[in-house]
Amino acid sequence: MNDQSKTDFRVPRPASRVLGPKILVTGAAGFIGFHLCQRLLARGDSVIGLDNLNDYYEVSLKENRLKQLTDKENFTFVKCDLSDRAGMEKLFADYKFDAVVNLAAQAGVRYSLTNPHAYIDANLVGFMNILEGCRHQQVGHLVYASSSSVYGANTSMPFSVHDNIDHPVSLYAASKKANELMAHTYAHLYGLPCTGLRFFTVYGPWGRPDMALFLFTKAILAGEPIDVFNHGRMRRDFTYIDDIVEGVVRVTDRPAQPNPEWSGDDPDPGSSAAPYRVYNIGNNNPVELMHLIETLEKTLGRVAVKNFMPIQPGDVPATWADVDALSNDVGFRPATPIEIGVERFVAWYKGYYS
Repeated sequence: MNDQSKTDFRVPRPASRVLGPKILVTGAAGFIGFHLCQRLLARGDSVIGLDNLNDYYEVSLKENRLKQLTDKENFTFVKCDLSDRAGMEKLFADYKFDAVVNLAAQAGVRYSLTNPHAYIDANLVGFMNILEGCRHQQVGHLVYASSSSVYGANTSMPFSVHDNIDHPVSLYAASKKANELMAHTYAHLYGLPCTGLRFFTVYGPWGRPDMALFLFTKAILAGEPIDVFNHGRMRRDFTYIDDIVEGVVRVTDRPAQPNPEWSGDDPDPGSSAAPYRVYNIGNNNPVELMHLIETLEKTLGRVAVKNFMPIQPGDVPATWADVDALSNDVGFRPATPIEIGVERFVAWYKGYYS
């Protein structure tokens, strides 16, 4: 899946005006990365978007996202794999970024059961290259995607960044926890400001085809049954893409600072004596899977044929984000209702797939 032999560096077009900060967004052709790039470009930042355009899901969707970005004068696309050490060293040396937002990763809990090595290459080796690039080029702030999956076997709700997360239940979750540990080490050793963002079930226009809302919409419109895991008793803190992007932008603009009250006698997992922070970005409002399906049925005007199944290995029955830390530090709480988000997704889906 990873093509390390085709590192493609594009020469940035000369800008006709002074641009804002120079920001690297990895995973720029991905769901969240695409929307983040749009937002940063709209406010005048100079964005270098990196992606390897792998085939984890349909490449044409990634290419069509990129088409929305490449006509902007302040956007430069680089095709490179995070695990390509030489390519990543060249990237950081050439561009001298003010900030880095690392969204590129091998995603998916279930995929990690059958393709574990993909997670080591992208999420561990790749993240190591990001950290080294930030360290040697003295990047002002590294923001990186973690995941709600790090809470694993935790059952105390809502999930808080101050909770212990030592019991992941998938390799994907373990790789994301590893990212948080690696980032803390670099914050401690080299003073690199690092902020991890635990995303909770992101959905919306241009979404990922392997996610439930996308799969359900496609199947219902085709008159095919949908697989409803855990017999519909799943609860997810579905978070609309615009809320995710708002949180990412606010956090990126506020480099992590040491917590002066942090103590090794009672260590807080969400902060540190180093410039390190972790935040949940979730809607703080878990939704029953059956309610999501009912909302989608109402929006589509069709009733789904449901195939009720047991919970999948690696899945957790519920997620719920405590976003107090995010709200206190950057003044933002996601709040888009599932009914509005689903309606916007369906409108995009019907337009995109005709």
